[in-house]
Amino acid sequence: MSSPMSASNFLKALKAEGLTVVQVGEWRTHNRNHKGPWGPVHGVMLHHTVTKGTARTVEICRDGYSGLPGPLCHGVIAKDGRVHLVGYGRANHAGLGDDDVLRAVIAEKRLPADNESNTDGNRHFYGFECENLGDGKDPWPAVQLEAIEKAAAAVCRFHGWGAPSVIGHREWQPGKVDPRGFSLTGMRNRIHDRLK
Repeated sequence: MSSPMSASNFLKALKAEGLTVVQVGEWRTHNRNHKGPWGPVHGVMLHHTVTKGTARTVEICRDGYSGLPGPLCHGVIAKDGRVHLVGYGRANHAGLGDDDVLRAVIAEKRLPADNESNTDGNRHFYGFECENLGDGKDPWPAVQLEAIEKAAAAVCRFHGWGAPSVIGHREWQPGKVDPRGFSLTGMRNRIHDRLK
């Protein structure tokens, strides 16, 4: 169980991992904390955006849209590998998911099938939205996959977590398919190797 790191430590951790970080507006105080607590945090959740074009993607993830106010994540990982920070604190990215999955993440054990939506994920996960159409055809550039690896590893390194603390939205909430187009097991293997 961990308290969320400060916004300053989040920024430092990402930069220390070798990432190029873009700070968007007042990201440090842009959050949904009035809707409930953020923390304790237990892991990192990865998503795809179903958008095209970095500027528009960052705008949507910062501001949200009708019915789902922003921020929709903490960082947007663009196709060029840059990480755009759009919010910090509680963010509308994980929604309700499976309590058995959360217990597995905390224990860093093999994930069970996600078959219920009974637990507030926005409280417990850092979220990275990754720019991709999510159609299984839109490519994932090597530089973007490397940035996903580095961003997740940066958070894990700070908290002393291992790669099993990183999951995809599709592993958390029934019916979700994101992130689509790369192997989450393969990404966790990359994160594991980076954390050695």
